[in-house]
Parts: sequence; structure tokens; C-alpha cells
Amino acid sequence: MKVTVYTDGSARGNPGRGGYGAVLVSGQHRKELSAGYRLTTNNRMELLAVIVAIESMKLENLDITIYTDSKYVCEAVEKKWVFGWAQKGFKDKKNPDLWRRFLTLFPKHNISFKWIKGHAGHPMNERCDVLATTAADGGNLLIDEFYEQEQVKSNLL
Repeated sequence: MKVTVYTDGSARGNPGRGGYGAVLVSGQHRKELSAGYRLTTNNRMELLAVIVAIESMKLENLDITIYTDSKYVCEAVEKKWVFGWAQKGFKDKKNPDLWRRFLTLFPKHNISFKWIKGHAGHPMNERCDVLATTAADGGNLLIDEFYEQEQVKSNLL
């Protein structure tokens, strides 16, 4: 079964309030996902959008194509950097918690990434941007616990 996923992440201030948006399409079915966080980064939200989209899949061994405007996410996977980072325990790399979470999902499917230019009028990318920014601007924001704990450890909060 083929699934096409579009994702985007947003952070107001970077770091700041953030959100992610994802649109999943398979045949005639379409699903939208989003959530907002009180303190996070754009890259975390870009990656979390991908993770949550994959986690929402009820079946395994799917052919998933993920369209993202995040070169950080796209290149880390497509150029296989993340696998080297994992072998080195993510030493000096940001977002190890999310990359580890992603790497538990990756082998369950046939996943490929396609980079698309953000804010260039692509309807699905624009929809994901609206989902992400609306979530970031909304109420009842979630806590990005790993990120906030890291900020406390670094004496930044």
C-alpha cells in the first residue's frame, strides 16, 4: 500500500512556541495531524511531524513517500547521516531523542524522502504550514519535555 505524507514544522522565535502539521494521503483517504508545543525548535517540529505521521500508520511494510521542506530531515535520512550519528551515540548531535524514535520506525516501512521548497505555493505544503503555525499559535500547548530539560541542563531556562 502506498502512502504519501506531507509535513511541516514551525517555531515562533526558534526556540519558541512551535507546532507541526502533517497530511497523509492514501487513495481516497486523507488524514491531518497537528499539535503545538510551548517551547521547542523548528527542526524538532519538522522531525516530529515525520515521526507522528509514521506512528499513525496502522499497518507495517507500507511504501511511504514523505515530502518535506526540511533539508535537515530529508538529507539526514537520504544521505544516511543519521545512521552514522546513531552508531556514534548521537555525540554532539541535536535532537537525539527524536532521531532515536524515528529510527525505531524507519525499518518497519519502505520510506523515501523528497525535498520540496517551502512557501512556494505547493498546496499540501501550504496546508501543513497552516496546520503547524495554527498549532503553535493555539492554546493548550504540549511540553517538549526533552528539549526543556536540555535547556535547564544548559542553564538556558
